[in-house]
Amino acid sequence: MRHGDKNNNLSRTASHRKALLMNLGCQLITYKRITTTLAKAKALRTYIEPLITKTKNTATKELIMHNHRIVFSYLNDKAAVKELFTVVAPKVLGRPGGYTRIIKLGKRTGDAAEIAMIELVDFNEIYGKGIAKVAEAEPAKKTRRSAGKKKADEAVAEAPVAEAKADDAAGTEEKSEA
Repeated sequence: MRHGDKNNNLSRTASHRKALLMNLGCQLITYKRITTTLAKAKALRTYIEPLITKTKNTATKELIMHNHRIVFSYLNDKAAVKELFTVVAPKVLGRPGGYTRIIKLGKRTGDAAEIAMIELVDFNEIYGKGIAKVAEAEPAKKTRRSAGKKKADEAVAEAPVAEAKADDAAGTEEKSEA
């Protein structure tokens, strides 16, 4: 019985599961986005988010070194730990949590396993601040108005245009007479 056992064993022994999550975590930090099964992505989220949180606590130099050692014990990859502390940590500094996003991609053709993409939220140009920059560049759209106001505004706007056309027509007639 597995009463109260909340971690997903992923049908693996403890050592195999630890190695799997370690490798997936290193790949996620290195490439910022990986594709895997949905169950592995959910297990990876609970594994990697506490490690990312540890990178934010930079009160003293001793604490920073201690957090480096703790994260290294979970990842066992110097390059991934360095990437996490130098590239990822400054980007997630203002975020209170939720550093990863899981997007379902459908079923795999061979065995119909649910496939998902897990990515670091702050490293996605499509969803993140890229949309805010595009929104700032475009002028704000006008809100909808009632049909009555719209017709009245069009009539007012067309009146000066009609007067301008009449003036232009009179001006061209004078030129042709001369």
